[in-house]
Amino acid sequence: MRLQYVTALFALLSVTVVLAKEEPVSQPTVLKVGFAERDITPAIGMEMPGGYGKIFHRQFHDACKVRAAVFDDGKTRVALVGIDALIVRRQLVEPVRKEIREKCGIEPQAILIGASHSHSSGPTGMVLPGEFDQAPPLAKQLAYEKSSCADPKYLEQVHKGLVEAVCEADRKRAVAKCGVGVGTEDKVSFNRRFKMKNGLCFTHPGKGNPDIVALAGPIDPQVGVIGAWDNSGKLLGCVVNFACHATTGAPGISANWIYWMEKTIRGAFGPDVVVVFLQGMSGDVTQVNNLCLGPDPDGPIVGGRVGAEAVKVLLSMDRGTLVPLDAKVKQLSAKRRVPRPERVAKCRELVAKDPGAVGHTAWTFAKEIVLLDAILAREPVATFEVQAVQVGPAVFLANPAEYFCQFGLDMKAGSPFKYTFPVELANDCVGYVPTEEALGPHGGGYETRLTAYSNLEPTAGRRIVDACLELARQMKPGEAPKPPKSPAWARAWEYGNVPPETE
Repeated sequence: MRLQYVTALFALLSVTVVLAKEEPVSQPTVLKVGFAERDITPAIGMEMPGGYGKIFHRQFHDACKVRAAVFDDGKTRVALVGIDALIVRRQLVEPVRKEIREKCGIEPQAILIGASHSHSSGPTGMVLPGEFDQAPPLAKQLAYEKSSCADPKYLEQVHKGLVEAVCEADRKRAVAKCGVGVGTEDKVSFNRRFKMKNGLCFTHPGKGNPDIVALAGPIDPQVGVIGAWDNSGKLLGCVVNFACHATTGAPGISANWIYWMEKTIRGAFGPDVVVVFLQGMSGDVTQVNNLCLGPDPDGPIVGGRVGAEAVKVLLSMDRGTLVPLDAKVKQLSAKRRVPRPERVAKCRELVAKDPGAVGHTAWTFAKEIVLLDAILAREPVATFEVQAVQVGPAVFLANPAEYFCQFGLDMKAGSPFKYTFPVELANDCVGYVPTEEALGPHGGGYETRLTAYSNLEPTAGRRIVDACLELARQMKPGEAPKPPKSPAWARAWEYGNVPPETE
């Protein structure tokens, strides 16, 4: 009887051992990362974007670039792409995404292309080639002859640079240790909107203006960073997210303050480090401090301090594997604000006059109303994309607006992710999107002006926040790398485990 019991038990154990051997052993996920960049510096004489009229580049200071990072967890690949440009339009992004998918297989919804909003970059906007071909003759003339326009040859150059940078980054994918973290830089960015004694809000009311009552909005001082190191401990590249207009008045063609940020990070980690910059929600945040009579931070100061903070974060972050990866998009639509017919008629009269006779500002914004009227005739409702790209415990929430800072803070507050990095001017451009308060009776200011560039209905901003958070909540945040544990206590340090010696 005992022999039968032992035999049966042995058989059972044998089956158990076999079953255990047949169970698949879960392997830790390996993350591969690649970085690459391409020069997209415009030629001298091309248009310089950032205004409502034509200005031309006269000198060169530093290169404008496309910088790309591709992450691969074995199941999903995502691409984070920063471009030194005022804006990118959907008409550029969509064919770029299509070609990238054809050449290296990354899905379009997993490719985030964010403009830095450099006011010293190349002509990727405002008006696209052919955009007003079907408009009335007056609007067509104002668009092509009196407005800031994209250059078709330059758009081809940028298209090529975007595709090549992402595809090279994809080819360079290698096993990497990654980390994520945040720092704080609160000395170089300032909200430019103020509540005034007259009950309205002004943008840049002027240093020392006695009618200033209080700031009308916040800043976001957080510097978000993801870093990737190879097996030898060399930093391959990083992604930096910070909210501040790139308007530091660079002396010529330039990536603006992003150039000095890159220079600072490369100074610490090496000249080959690729620094992908993704602009935070800075529609109302610049380097201009209206509350200080002294000089404002220039490009070297803004970029140097943001870069230095990124260096500190990179040096102190724990390294490991940032998984999983994911990407989702959602299509939104928003009605455009419509100027009154009598205002349109008045603006047509104004633009027929010499700008010097009616005043440059009045003429410029009259021109914008005429252009907006032409846009409304063909597209009264704007359609655009919001996007969420996950890299482990971090999520990038992207939209195409020049977006008020408060919305970015709202995204961070409502996100299920420990690290939430809002990205504006991504994958398209729908102009300034202010808060409803800014468009209310006590609002006002430059960003609320009705133009061909900025015209979405007041609720658009809140709907973008809600849509981005909806996407984020469909994802499961990954774990952030943790430091290795120190050995358990065995005994105290013999040099230090003594009472005081006084003699």
